[in-house]
Amino acid sequence: MICHWDDVESGRAEAGHLAGEWTDLGSAAGTKTVGLKRIRIDPGKWSTPFHRQTAEEEIFYVLSGSGICLLEGSAFEVRPGDCIVHRVREAHTLRAGADGLDVLAFGMRGRTEAAHLPRAGVSWLGGSWVEVGMGDHPWERESAAGEPDVPDLGERPGSVVNVDEVEGGYGGRWKLLARQAGSELTGLNWGSLEDGDEGAPPHVHSADEEIFVVLEGEGVFELWPSPQLARGGRELEELPIRAGHVLSRPASTGIAHGIRAGAPGLTYLAYGTRNPNDVCFYARSNKIYFRGLGLIGRLEDLDYFDGEPERE
Repeated sequence: MICHWDDVESGRAEAGHLAGEWTDLGSAAGTKTVGLKRIRIDPGKWSTPFHRQTAEEEIFYVLSGSGICLLEGSAFEVRPGDCIVHRVREAHTLRAGADGLDVLAFGMRGRTEAAHLPRAGVSWLGGSWVEVGMGDHPWERESAAGEPDVPDLGERPGSVVNVDEVEGGYGGRWKLLARQAGSELTGLNWGSLEDGDEGAPPHVHSADEEIFVVLEGEGVFELWPSPQLARGGRELEELPIRAGHVLSRPASTGIAHGIRAGAPGLTYLAYGTRNPNDVCFYARSNKIYFRGLGLIGRLEDLDYFDGEPERE
């Protein structure tokens, strides 16, 4: 549920023009349906083969360094504070500048069914049979193909925004970065809290999973048990957090979460899915939000029970 990026083991990935240090922060933090990797790309090298996702949306946040993003047939510069949204079927990759490039890559973990014939060594994928477990690793094939051609750098598209250029709400302290950049399936928000301030009220999701990354400062991550869990002896838990901490909140845990800043404040990223079937419960106010219906209300006589409710 919680990890610090300094404590998670990293691994090298390198083949020809591709080279960098990869850290699987999502798995270390216990995510279930979403993922988060930190990629520290070597100076002048590329992050991944030029690729596109067929069902998943990816969001990148630039921590430091410089470089370019190759997107379909265009290229543009990227810099710290950029939020880059890659929608489904948009081919993309990154190349680091002379000082390297440090990015966070958020993504979905969709389940793709592919019928597998283990004796024949083929799978049914995308309407045709493909070979599996044979040939060179994709990175080796990409390396053999050489570096991608990079067109002249152009204007940054609408799918990239910089945190300093997004107006935001609550006096500029809460910014919907990914939504501003056109995300459709997921979201990435930036929040800045002063000492003692809270983020969103303590809440728990039924279908959406969230990841939080502390960028600056320190504070407390609160875990509020449902009345049912509280009756079983579970108490409010407060976890100290600081820059570099990554926290995951899978769906349907029955435990609400919230963030409270310490001195001198706290800045963080909040990533999550946008499932229209999600129901969100606010632990302190007893409110419930039905995302797909756009309805929110307070449950005055909420009764928690174990097992199935009795028939009247």
